[in-house]
Amino acid sequence: MIRLNDLSFEESISEKTITEAIEKISVEINAAYAGKSPIFMVVLNGAFRFASELISRFEGDCRVEFVKMSSYDGTESTGEVLTHMALDFDLEDQEIIIVEDIVDSGNTLEKLVNMIAGGGIANYSIATLFFKPEAYTKEYKIHYAGLEIPNDFIVGYGLDYNGLGRNLNAIYKLKKTD
Repeated sequence: MIRLNDLSFEESISEKTITEAIEKISVEINAAYAGKSPIFMVVLNGAFRFASELISRFEGDCRVEFVKMSSYDGTESTGEVLTHMALDFDLEDQEIIIVEDIVDSGNTLEKLVNMIAGGGIANYSIATLFFKPEAYTKEYKIHYAGLEIPNDFIVGYGLDYNGLGRNLNAIYKLKKTD
């Protein structure tokens, strides 16, 4: 059990399970992008740890670019996706791998796909460490999902609660109050 700010969290996914999920995604991406030089488009802040591990396992040439977006206030989605650092790279004829920490509603993905759609990209795929199928409301295909998880609020491995918890090596879910 850990405490962040005013809330308690209990461990729900071990570091070993996270590492195995990243390895699985890495194998799939290496097979799909063999001989290609994709751009890993990393969604900050949450995806930085996942992206670092994923990209270090990529066996070809690649570029890494960043966008910074947010949609949460505390433990709740605001329903609005804010862009804090926009795309500033050429998309023309590029293979893009969108790297997300977690996909729940899909609102951030929708905004990202709309951002890149007009850029003349060759192709895009979506890689996420965590996927919440119960919460997902969009039609975009999730090409690479490390772990399907329940619709709980989680922290750790890059995910935070009001700025805290990103440094945790395991995943912790919000402890339900009795």
